[in-house]
Amino acid sequence: MNFASDNTSGAHPKVLQALSQVDAGPAMPYGHDPVTARAQDRLRAVFGHDRLAAYPLATGTAANALTLACLTPPWGAVYCHRDSHINTDECGAPEMFADGAKLIPLDSAHGKLTPQTVDAALAEHTPGFVHAVQPHVLALTQATEAGTVYTPDEVAALARVAHAHGLKVQMDGARFANALVTLGCSPAEVTWQAGVDVLAFGATKNGTLGAEAAVFFDPALAHGFAYRRKRAGHLFSKMRYLSAQLEAYLADDVWLLNAGHANALARRLGEGLAALPGCRLLHPVQANEVFCELPAGLADALSREGFTFYRWGAGDGGSDAVGVRLVASWNSEPGHVDALLNAAGRHASQAA
Repeated sequence: MNFASDNTSGAHPKVLQALSQVDAGPAMPYGHDPVTARAQDRLRAVFGHDRLAAYPLATGTAANALTLACLTPPWGAVYCHRDSHINTDECGAPEMFADGAKLIPLDSAHGKLTPQTVDAALAEHTPGFVHAVQPHVLALTQATEAGTVYTPDEVAALARVAHAHGLKVQMDGARFANALVTLGCSPAEVTWQAGVDVLAFGATKNGTLGAEAAVFFDPALAHGFAYRRKRAGHLFSKMRYLSAQLEAYLADDVWLLNAGHANALARRLGEGLAALPGCRLLHPVQANEVFCELPAGLADALSREGFTFYRWGAGDGGSDAVGVRLVASWNSEPGHVDALLNAAGRHASQAA
């Protein structure tokens, strides 16, 4: 009964079926195959943008690092949330692939940057000051590392600030489908129509074996991306296997159905835990992650009963409180959610 991460889940049967089908016969390498062309066309249709440039990749780190490298020179600065994946979990890859560009972490509540926070940070910069890095990119995460979601209006407000200062907007969409299901809007409304210039489109956490895409809404911004991808070792010779995953993922609303299932179970988890004595949510549950504070004894008891989750920082409710993160996946079992809530309720009653 694993709630540690959506990375623990397997691949959707339709994705596996697509891989089996694409395995038959030869295909030209390095993306010069009909499957890759179809996947790119599918992304154009999904985003309602017939000019976007899309490049399949195998990892989210590559998608983030290589897109950011296209948007900033080595002396550039990328403004991001302090808890963003690019700042905390990518081992310096964005800085390395951008040849030394600097990440500028900003802080704001529930993992979401605000226009005021970004504007204040940019106001501190002196344009043309040769002793300091120059602002080039605002990086957003959708859904955020706190499991919260930016609305289209919030994205647009942030993009207006960024563009007013001459920055491009990059979005880490590792859990983009989960955010989209919560918002109930079109992919276009929360990306290029709201001012996002480049999206790292994630699928691995939501039902593929390993498939992402770098999506440039302005193809001119992709200048040099193909060379960067090759130089970084991320140009797959048998690209059809990445592209087949993306094509199957986007067909028949598989990606949205998967995300909807995960989100619904996360809401059930969050509501159930928040109703117990000594437990409280640390962030609103808006996608498929639940961050909450539990009594340490309750967290220990759940671990002993076989529930896997991460301790996520210290709680602020005293020495007996711990922060935890629980993540629901596209194939999480509703019965496992019920079992966790039943166990938590039982232990909470015994402790009362």
